[in-house]
Amino acid sequence: MSTNSLEFQCTAASGEATLVSIDPASLVIAGWAGRDSAAVEAHIKELEEIGVARPRRTPMFYRLAPSLVTVDAAMDVVGREATGEAEVVLVNADGALCIGIGSDHTDRKLEAVGVTLSKQICGKPVGAALWKLDDLRGHWDQLVLRSLVWRDGEWQLYQEGTLAGLMSPDMLLEQYAEEGGTFGPGSVMFCGTVPIIGALYFAEKMALELVDPVLERTLRHEFGVNALQIAD
Repeated sequence: MSTNSLEFQCTAASGEATLVSIDPASLVIAGWAGRDSAAVEAHIKELEEIGVARPRRTPMFYRLAPSLVTVDAAMDVVGREATGEAEVVLVNADGALCIGIGSDHTDRKLEAVGVTLSKQICGKPVGAALWKLDDLRGHWDQLVLRSLVWRDGEWQLYQEGTLAGLMSPDMLLEQYAEEGGTFGPGSVMFCGTVPIIGALYFAEKMALELVDPVLERTLRHEFGVNALQIAD
């Protein structure tokens, strides 16, 4: 079990905020979490062409070290092959299911060797602000997920889309349980992403946003990425 205690502020629709602390007990990345099976299959074939192995099932649950989860404003990666992806993050905070925002940073060079390895080698930055899942279920598909990268001295849009194309947390938890997974207190799950706009890009700074147009609020998390030099 991780001893990397993390503090979050979970806000209800009423505006009431509660400070919660978790010791991450498990970390799961839900890959291939789209609702449209045809679109998922098309993406699988695209990645097969660049050497990424076909998943044995969809969605695919990648178990990683919970110590990778960080709320820090900066992280290190090895070289410049790692790129981020904005994802909704599900957190079990003492039995209460909360939603946050995070990046499933992945080493793209290693991805052709092994998907789990390519994810395990990178930290998983998450924002310290959460929302209660109960307040979101009624309008989940309307939430907007986006990311921005710092390029040429300005923020540029990198991803944007609603959550309508992704499995909901409840769907993912059901699938995860069927596979024998448990999501107890301290568990963290990354719940899928929306397409990249253009090409994959290593960014020294990244911003993640989850926009709730119904309750008129936004989660935002910015972090820096330091590329460690690889010795020849």
